[in-house]
Amino acid sequence: MPDYGHPLRFGTFVTPVNAPPDQPVRLAQLSEELGFDLVTFQDHPYQPAFHDTWTLLTWVAARTERIGLAGNVLNLPLRQPAVLARSAASLDLLSGGRLSLGLGAGAFWDAIEAMGVPRLTPGQSVEALEQAIEVIRGVWDTDSRGPLRAGGEHHHVAGAKRGPAPAHDIPIWLGALKPRMLRLIGRSADGWLPSQSYLQPGDLQRGNATIDEAARDAGRDPREITRLLNIGSLGAEEIARLATEDGVSVFIVASDDERTLQRMAHEVIPAVRDLVDAQRVTSGTQQAGRIRNQIALARRLPGIAYDDVPASLAETAVEPGDRGYARYTSSYLRGGAPGLVLRPHTIAQVQDAVGFARAHRDVPLGLLSAGHGISGRSVNHGGLVVDLGALDEVTLLDEATARVRVGPGARWIDVARALAPHGLAVTSGDYGGVGVGGLATAGGIGWFAREHGLTIDHLRSVDVVLADGSLVHASDDENADLFWAMRGAGANFGVAVSFELEAARVGQVGFAQLVLDASDLPGLLERWGSAIESAHRTVTGQLVLGGARPGTPRYAQAMLVVDSDDPDTIIERLGPIAQVAPLLDQSVVLASYDEVMGAFHQEGPQRGQGEPLSHSGMVRHLTAELAAEVTALLDAGASYFLQVRAVGGAVADVDADATAYAWRDAAFNLAAFGTPASGFDAWWRRLEPHFEGMYLSFESDEGPDVVARAFPPAHLARLRDLKRRYDPTGLFRDNFFIEPAADAVA
Repeated sequence: MPDYGHPLRFGTFVTPVNAPPDQPVRLAQLSEELGFDLVTFQDHPYQPAFHDTWTLLTWVAARTERIGLAGNVLNLPLRQPAVLARSAASLDLLSGGRLSLGLGAGAFWDAIEAMGVPRLTPGQSVEALEQAIEVIRGVWDTDSRGPLRAGGEHHHVAGAKRGPAPAHDIPIWLGALKPRMLRLIGRSADGWLPSQSYLQPGDLQRGNATIDEAARDAGRDPREITRLLNIGSLGAEEIARLATEDGVSVFIVASDDERTLQRMAHEVIPAVRDLVDAQRVTSGTQQAGRIRNQIALARRLPGIAYDDVPASLAETAVEPGDRGYARYTSSYLRGGAPGLVLRPHTIAQVQDAVGFARAHRDVPLGLLSAGHGISGRSVNHGGLVVDLGALDEVTLLDEATARVRVGPGARWIDVARALAPHGLAVTSGDYGGVGVGGLATAGGIGWFAREHGLTIDHLRSVDVVLADGSLVHASDDENADLFWAMRGAGANFGVAVSFELEAARVGQVGFAQLVLDASDLPGLLERWGSAIESAHRTVTGQLVLGGARPGTPRYAQAMLVVDSDDPDTIIERLGPIAQVAPLLDQSVVLASYDEVMGAFHQEGPQRGQGEPLSHSGMVRHLTAELAAEVTALLDAGASYFLQVRAVGGAVADVDADATAYAWRDAAFNLAAFGTPASGFDAWWRRLEPHFEGMYLSFESDEGPDVVARAFPPAHLARLRDLKRRYDPTGLFRDNFFIEPAADAVA
């Protein structure tokens, strides 16, 4: 049989004895120390001398850091598939994606029957295993909408909830020998896991042929299926022969003897690798990358050179036919259907991704940190998406200076939680699920805006991968012009891969939620504006308004943070604001900043679809004229959600020319959602004469006129010059594109 070209991996097969209780755990830890790739345990829960295998796997996961984990193989008649699926997903999440699921149809049936499980015929066992696989994968498939209905006579679910999704695509390996089971592997499984001790001469060749034929009949590439083998203490030559002639790529050493494991790790395995590498060079065998089936290949889009994806990114790339693709068909509010998602885990891989994007200059390019952006530009239709979620570092560099390094893929709730034990915080929007990358390059209007300014005002340096693939460091002292542009227009200039920020000292704060009578909405807006502008700088907040509802009293919801842990001070500073209108309800609590950031944050996938309609405007004051126009817009039902956010204070302390974000004199930002049917665009245009600029993060429109409203003329001219210098071909053009100046000096 041919060599399937899979990378060689080696594991151990440890007996799960419970006397002494920690022996299998120690052998698992030794396996990790010796460099084995995985540790596996047999599953015979009717044996009183054995640990329960699932409990043991969980304990070993907690006591190790790197090594993969698997049952070898789990006894399916004693493991209910829907429950097993959730257990596996949970363990995979907790272990950082280290689980593989080895399954068997059941053996030692006398013992199984003694535990109250009816015996199955060989044919029924195949049916049961196939139904179990369908149920397990269905539970993991959180991309699909609606309840799960799957399985058949032996295992089925009727309307079960899906999830949780595991940390990675958990492979399902089957321990089997008979032809019907082998054909099931070819149709549905990810790996074949027999034991050498049960094999007769020629069984591997015949088994591979049966699996390969079934795979091709099912529209699969036989290379999708990993060939594993439980072995004894074989020599290097025999293992290498099994790899190059019988296609085995994962060898699992069945031994509880430490000296045997040490000899295999130090002597045999290195020799096997040398022999197989030499044979592959001689035979011209190409190492298989990620293999996709015919259905997945048929979903590829024209114009994207899928086979040219850099090797560093190929294994983790997501195509329309892949499991997990649905993650990229929704952002917070917007739907998408990208042609290819690249998921770099290192800065070097980001550089590779940018290089691939340069070669595909004619397709859209989205940069995704967490997917919360209102405009939804992080996903697209038919283009490339670079998902930076794996670059999620949050490291406190120096507690004395409050310097913290943060990756673009982290979320602000992660940053808040990491800094809270140190009494630190970075002002960063008002919702914990927002990704760092998008907000830290646009502005960042958050709960401490009036006291600490914008997020970008705390940015001390940023590392950026430019359009040409080079990595540069930008700060006040190095590439200062790029640093200026990255603070407010960063999406146009490269991929930010690391931020250094200076946090502020923050303890507990007062978090107030007030419900105000808005029957006199124009008066409320004017009084709110005056009260906020006069408030102590430690007070920052927002007012949320909705459309008028017939027969329902109008109200407004106010949310405010007071940076103080003294209740009397909090009440004193909130008092004037609470008096701007009759108070219908109130809640004021002491909370940590990370608790405030998490108050409205929910874990789980984004579900946005369609095209959002959102507009933004910056104003110096909430005047009577503006208040009248806002009231008319809401009375007309043109907007179902309108938010007035406080800025001013420390935001205005920064010179308008210091960053690309320029609207420092504005005391408020207005942002609203609407629909085309409500006439939202026309009504919003009536407000625009009152604005001086707008905030791109709350804007869904695009085009040169939008960019012209987002930056003053002098700022925009400078940005166009810098665009010409750093991205002259406009590679980064799909997030409020700033056209390069034609006459700029490069």
